[in-house]
Amino acid sequence: MKIEVTAVFEKRGKYYIAYVEEIPGVNTQGKTLEEARENLKEALELVIQTNRELTRKRIAEEIIREPLIIREVEIC
Repeated sequence: MKIEVTAVFEKRGKYYIAYVEEIPGVNTQGKTLEEARENLKEALELVIQTNRELTRKRIAEEIIREPLIIREVEIC
């Protein structure tokens, strides 16, 4: 499955801060743009993994998991 999100990088002093525009809580920093990119990929993977683990720990009578496909949204 391929999911595409928007990575945003901002130069702040000696560091780049990075975050994923569509998913709150996925943010990091790096001394270089490349380091910030790698850190952001890792942060996104960790957030997705943690959210999945938290969902699996919930006690529910019925849980349904299925792919959710969304169309691309253009922002003007």
